[in-house]
Order: sequence, then C-alpha cells, then structure tokens
Amino acid sequence: MSQTAPYVLVLYYSSHGTTKTLAYSIAQGVEDAGMTARIRTVPTVAPETTVSKPAIPDEGDLYCTMDDLKGCMGLALGSPTHFGNMAAPMKYFWDNTVTLWLAGNLQNKPACVFTATGSMHGGQETTLLTMMLPLIHHGMMIVGLPYAEPALGRTSRGGTPYGASHVSGSAHDQPVSDDERELAVALGRRVAISAKALAQANWDH
Repeated sequence: MSQTAPYVLVLYYSSHGTTKTLAYSIAQGVEDAGMTARIRTVPTVAPETTVSKPAIPDEGDLYCTMDDLKGCMGLALGSPTHFGNMAAPMKYFWDNTVTLWLAGNLQNKPACVFTATGSMHGGQETTLLTMMLPLIHHGMMIVGLPYAEPALGRTSRGGTPYGASHVSGSAHDQPVSDDERELAVALGRRVAISAKALAQANWDH
C-alpha cells in the first residue's frame, strides 16, 4: 500500500525477536481491517550517550521518525518488559516527543500496547499499564482487549485485557502461541477500526 495512505503506526523495540513477532501479528490485524500498517522500530541506546546510531539500520525495520508518529491515525506500541517497565530505547524515544506533545499532534487518536516477557509473571501487566502513561499524556485514547475475544479466556500464557503479550521462556525460544497470536491480530484490528471511526469525529463541539 502507498506510504501516503492513512496508516496505523506499529512501533516496537525487540531484544530477542518475540516482541517483533507480536508487532507483525498486530500489523496483520490492522491490514485485515482495511488500513495500512506502517512498522517501525527504535535504535538501541548506546552505552556512551555521545555515540550516535546510523539513521538507517543495517537490517530489519526502519527506525521511527517524528513524522511517522505525527502522521499516524493510530498507534500500536510494543516493548519487551525490563523490570516491569518498557525498555530504555523505547523510553528514550518517547522522552524526545515533547514537540509533538506541545503541538497536540497525537490527541484523539487511538493507541494500544503490547509486550513480551521471559517468565509467566515477569511484569507484563505493569509494563502494559506504564506504557499507556505517555500515550495518555499525548491525549491518545487507549484500546484494550475485551473478554468478548475467546482467546482471552483460553490463553495459558500471554494475553491480557490491557494489551497483547507473549511469554517467551527463559531462553526466549518459545514460539508465539495460537492464542497469543489471535489476540495480537484482534488488537490490531480493534485499533484500526477505532482509528477510522475517530477520524470522523467532530472534536470542536
């Protein structure tokens, strides 16, 4: 699809590839709902803050720009869980979105969150909840997963009402389960449908 078409930005950081797998499932849900999914990532944070990463990665998905974020109709935000919170590279990215916040560029747009952990009780829910906070500050509207989604009642690993998730195991070698994937696709579909509806809303009255 055209880069100029209305799109949902699927923005993720992934250490071992499992959060990336969820991102692509969410993107599938966005596309299933008839919208473009623009997949972007963020660079790692260098140990020395004076070191800059190249603007274009050697491989994999492109790095997100402020224009990617500014122009989206909706957002799916994903990060692995690091001590119950989003990973430092993603936090660093959001710490640099003040210009968009001042301009109100993300206000009234829908957003959802997703994460992956190595262990079953590794802080998924706190990570999902804390990832919502900068989005709320930007005036975005949070989209979760209702229990009308059958996989939410079936899952024995990841998947929460707060967003899609995956339990990858201590070696990060456990594949995304069918239920985890189904919930990620459903979340992408929900945020895309919400984006189309909210784009028609009149916020002046």
